[in-house]
Amino acid sequence: MPKKRSGGGLTGTQQAAKFLGVAALSGAVLAGIALPAAGALGLAAKGTVEGFDEIPANLKTPPLSQRTTILDAQGGSIATVYSRDRTVVDLKDISPYMQKAIVAIEDARFYDHGAIDLKGVLRALNRNAQTGGVTQGASTLTQQYVKNVFVEEAGDDPTKVAQATQQTLGRKVRELKYAIQVEEELGKKKILENYLNITFFGQQAYGIESASKRYFSKSAKDLKLEEAALLAGIVQSPSRYDPVNDSEEATKRRNTVLQRMADVRDVSQAEADRAKATPIKLNVSRPKNGCITAVSGAGFFCDYVREVFLSDPVFGKTKEDRAKVWNQGGLKIRTTLDPQAQQSVQASIKDHVYQSDKIATAVTLVEPGSGKVIGMGQSRPYGFKSNETTINFSANKNMGGSAYGFPTGSTFKPFVAAAAIEQGIPATKTYSAPYDMPYPSPVQTCGKPWVNISDTVENENESEVGPYAMKEAMAKSVNTYFVQMISEIGICPVTQMASKLGVIQADGQKLKEVPAISLGTEGMSPLTMANAYATFANRGTYCTPVFIESVVTAQGKDLPVPRSTCSRAMSEKTADTINTLLKGVVDSGTGQQAGLTSRDNAGKTGTTDGRHNAWFVGYTPNLAGAVWVGAAGAKQVPMENITIGGVYHDKVFGGQVPGPIWKDAMSGALDGKPAPGFNTVHIPNPDKDKDKGDRDRGRDRGDDEDEGDHDDGKPGDGGDDGGGNPWPDISIPPDLIGGGNGNGNGGGRGGNGP
Repeated sequence: MPKKRSGGGLTGTQQAAKFLGVAALSGAVLAGIALPAAGALGLAAKGTVEGFDEIPANLKTPPLSQRTTILDAQGGSIATVYSRDRTVVDLKDISPYMQKAIVAIEDARFYDHGAIDLKGVLRALNRNAQTGGVTQGASTLTQQYVKNVFVEEAGDDPTKVAQATQQTLGRKVRELKYAIQVEEELGKKKILENYLNITFFGQQAYGIESASKRYFSKSAKDLKLEEAALLAGIVQSPSRYDPVNDSEEATKRRNTVLQRMADVRDVSQAEADRAKATPIKLNVSRPKNGCITAVSGAGFFCDYVREVFLSDPVFGKTKEDRAKVWNQGGLKIRTTLDPQAQQSVQASIKDHVYQSDKIATAVTLVEPGSGKVIGMGQSRPYGFKSNETTINFSANKNMGGSAYGFPTGSTFKPFVAAAAIEQGIPATKTYSAPYDMPYPSPVQTCGKPWVNISDTVENENESEVGPYAMKEAMAKSVNTYFVQMISEIGICPVTQMASKLGVIQADGQKLKEVPAISLGTEGMSPLTMANAYATFANRGTYCTPVFIESVVTAQGKDLPVPRSTCSRAMSEKTADTINTLLKGVVDSGTGQQAGLTSRDNAGKTGTTDGRHNAWFVGYTPNLAGAVWVGAAGAKQVPMENITIGGVYHDKVFGGQVPGPIWKDAMSGALDGKPAPGFNTVHIPNPDKDKDKGDRDRGRDRGDDEDEGDHDDGKPGDGGDDGGGNPWPDISIPPDLIGGGNGNGNGGGRGGNGP
C-alpha cells in the first residue's frame, strides 16, 4: 500500500499522478518551466505513472561544503579556506524575520501544500498563457531545496552543474520524486533550515549565516526586518539584486518582499512601510579565503598543509576522494606551527632581506625527534602581486616548491662525514687536501665506477693548503678534503646516508653519483635540509616531517592524520661526532656570525659557485633550521657587490647573510625554551707539519673565505703540479699525488704541489 505523506493528504504517487495529469492536459508548464506537447513529457517511454515509481526514491544529500579553519599548535587561527563560504546554523539561530521573508517571497503556501503546489502550477499556467512565455514558475521551496542539493553534489564540475540545472522535464520529474521523499522524511521546519543553509546569496556567500556576515557583518539570528527582506530578495537573482553593485535594484526587490510579507500577514502594513522607508545600510565584510589571508607570513605553511591533505592517502584513497573531502570543508585542522617560532622567522626575514631585493630568502624550522615543522617563511610573500609568489621556496616541487630547488654547497659535507664515520673512518682522519687537484678517478659508486675525464676541484683560497684533519676541514669547509674522503669511501655510502636522512633532490630525481656531490651541487629545499640536520640533533634518529596534528570534521569526528615515522640513520656515536664537528663551525669556523651565545648549537655554512646560493643550516638539541638565500627566479643572481636588506655586501657567504638570519630566527623561537646540551666526543687535533704551521701563522682570512663550492655540477678545472708526497707520515693514495697544469672551463688554475 502506498505510503501516505506525513500530515495526511495524497500519497506521493497520487500527487505525482495528479500533477502530471494537470501538466499533460495543460501542455505548458511543469514546476515553472515550459513543456512541449504532452507526448514529449519524458514519461512516454514508460507510458504511465508507474515509470515515476521506478525512479529511485533515495535522495543522497551530500554534506554541505563549508569553510575550513587552519589552526596553529595553540589553537589560534592561521587562515580560513573554502570551496564555498558557508557556515551551517540551526533554524533557532536564524532570525524569525528571515524565515518569514524567504517563505513569503519564494513559496507563500509552503506550510499548506505538499511537495508540489497544484494551485501554484495552475496559477503559473494561466500567467504564462497570458504572456505567451514562461514568466512565472511554480517550484515549491522543497523543490528548490532538492535542486540545490543536485547543484551542491555537482561541486565545481561545470558539466555536472549544467546537468543539475538543465531545464528538462526529466530533471524536473526526478526533482519532484525527491521532493516528495524529502517532505515525508524531514518535515517543514527541517526543510526550511536546510534550504536557508544551502542557498546561494551572491558575493560568494552560501547559506544565510555567511550571507548575513557578508552584507551586514552580523549573525543571521540578529537580522532586522528590512535586512532579512533584502537577503530574501537576493535569492531569485543574486547578480541582478546584488545590493553591493546595484543598490537601487536591490531596494526595489527588498520592498517587493516586504509588501509580500504584509500581504500574507507575516507583518503589518505599517511595519512593512516603515521598513520600506529605511535606506539600505550595508556593513560589508569582504570574503577572506585561502592561504593568501594567513597571519604572520604563514601562507606557505598553510599551502603546504593543503598539499599534504590532497596528496596523503590517509585522507582518501584517490586524488579525487581527497579533493572531495577538502572542498567539502567544514574541517578544523590543527597544525604543528608554533606561533612564537613563526613570528620569529618572519621578524628575522624582515630585518635582513627586503621583499623588493633582487634575491630572496626562505627559512624552515623543524623540531628534532618529532618531525614537527614549527616555522616556515620567506621574503617574497604569498600572493600574486609584484614581488609576491605562490612558489614555496622551502618545499620540494611536488609540494608546491621550486622546480629544481637550490644547490646546497658545503652544507652537504656533514652527510659525507657521517657516511665516512659509519664506514669506520676516524674523526681524526687527515688528508693532504691541496689547494686544487683533479677529481680522483675512478671512484666507486653503487654501480659502475665514476671515471674522471678532466674535472678538477679547488678550495676557496690559495691559502687553504693541507694537510687537514676532519675537525679543521669541517670548520674551514675545505673542498679538496671532502673530495678525497669520498674517493676513499666511495659515493654509494654517501647517497645511502642521504637517503636515510630523507635528502632528495627538490625535483624528485635521484642524487647523481658523482664526486662533486660532496660540494652540494644538487638542488635541495630548506625543509629537506632542516629535517636532515634535525637527525644529528636527535642523535642519529631520522623522523619524517609532519605538519598536521589533528583534523576534526564539521560533525565532530576525528579524521586520521599522517604521523611521523622514525628510523635510525646512524649510530648515536656518529651523530655525536658530527655534532662535535659542527659545533666547531659556529665556535671558530665559517659560521661564527650565526652562533648562539646562550645555548649549545651547531651548524654548517654553504656557498655555491658564482655565489648564486648561500646557506646556513644549524641546530640545537631541540630545534633545527635551514636558511637559504639566492635568486628567486630562473635567472641566477651572483651575490657580489649587492645590497640585501639595505646592507651592502662585496661578497655573500653562508655565514654572512644566511647565518644572521638563522641566528635571529632561532633565538626568538627558542626564547624561554629549555637549553639542553649536546653529547659530544673528544676529537684530538693531530700535529701538523711545522712548515704548514709557519705558513698559516699570522694569517687572518676572515670567517667565511674558505667555502666556495661549485654548483650545477661544474667544478672548476685546475691542476696540481706537485710531485711526490710532502707528508711521508700520512697515507695518501698514489692517484691523489701530483697533477698536471690546470686549464679548462671551470676557471681553475694550475699550481705547484705543496
